[in-house]
Amino acid sequence: MAATSAATFSAGSTVAFGTKKSLATFSGLKAATFVKCESESSFLGKESSAALRGSVVPQAQKSNQKSQYHVNPQASYKVAILGAAGGIGQPLALLVKMSPLVSALHLYDIGNVKGVAADISHCNTPAQVLDFTGAAELPNSLKGVDVVVIPAGVPRKPVPIAAEVLKKKGVYDPKKLFGVTTLDVVRANTFVALKKNLKLIDVDVPVVGGHAGITILPLLSKTKPSVSFTDEEVQELTVRIQNAGTEVVEAKAGAGSATLSMAYAAARFVESSLRALDGDADVYECSFVQSDLTELPFFASKVKLGRKGVEALISSDLQGLTTYEQEALETLKPELKASIEKGIAFAQKQTVSA
Repeated sequence: MAATSAATFSAGSTVAFGTKKSLATFSGLKAATFVKCESESSFLGKESSAALRGSVVPQAQKSNQKSQYHVNPQASYKVAILGAAGGIGQPLALLVKMSPLVSALHLYDIGNVKGVAADISHCNTPAQVLDFTGAAELPNSLKGVDVVVIPAGVPRKPVPIAAEVLKKKGVYDPKKLFGVTTLDVVRANTFVALKKNLKLIDVDVPVVGGHAGITILPLLSKTKPSVSFTDEEVQELTVRIQNAGTEVVEAKAGAGSATLSMAYAAARFVESSLRALDGDADVYECSFVQSDLTELPFFASKVKLGRKGVEALISSDLQGLTTYEQEALETLKPELKASIEKGIAFAQKQTVSA
């Protein structure tokens, strides 16, 4: 199971939120005072993009028979990336710097972060970039921050380590801690669109379970738009989605693992989190969270995000499963349960050692 610390999102944990603020925007890599909002250029699907337009772009004005959406160039939120000098952290920092929702970007790492911050700060998008190095500067990197993203960590550690660490510190809020699943959704959407010759921006495949091997369960029967699959296609797509990380490792000939797709997925989740914090009432993402949807204490499923984090766990995806999906769900539970228990033990051992 990939480390929770390597794919953790903490939303809205450090500041209170008041009235909705106007947002900055940019077109491509060029700062602008307005932008034509096209869903194809977003991290999000068609439905989420429409919701984003309605949330962050309050009104549209027609120009030359095409909609132009005008907003004031003032971003609203602060994001901290812990592990910003790493293989995921650097492209993630760049993508977050491009977000029209971000006013400040705090980049933290144990070393080599100043150069990353200097480089990214040259990009002419509104977010101010600050760098923080080492344990002594970690507290300052978190001050006033709305969303904390942690791509730092060692791969293939059990979960849920981050939750246990926060519990030990007395600051755990299950509504504000999110484990990686967006990467699996991004991959599922891509592979399904390619397989079925669909327009990628329209495709949404929920993924449940965990984030390693057979614990990753794409619910292909719940794909939007509705599409039929043969038994062979279901098997092929499910296995490819489950082994997508290995596919990248093999393609890189052992010289690395997935970093760019992970950064993209993390940036998409950051964008969704910020939209939710900003008051968008229609934000949904799949994430590994504390859950009561199954007998397991942690489980990945679609969640509704709001200003306080998780507003609801969406149970409908687990209803009306195909025989294949139901059997796969029952098969993954023992492995995920063992990984969760191993993660709890690992975190407790580390706490005792410290």
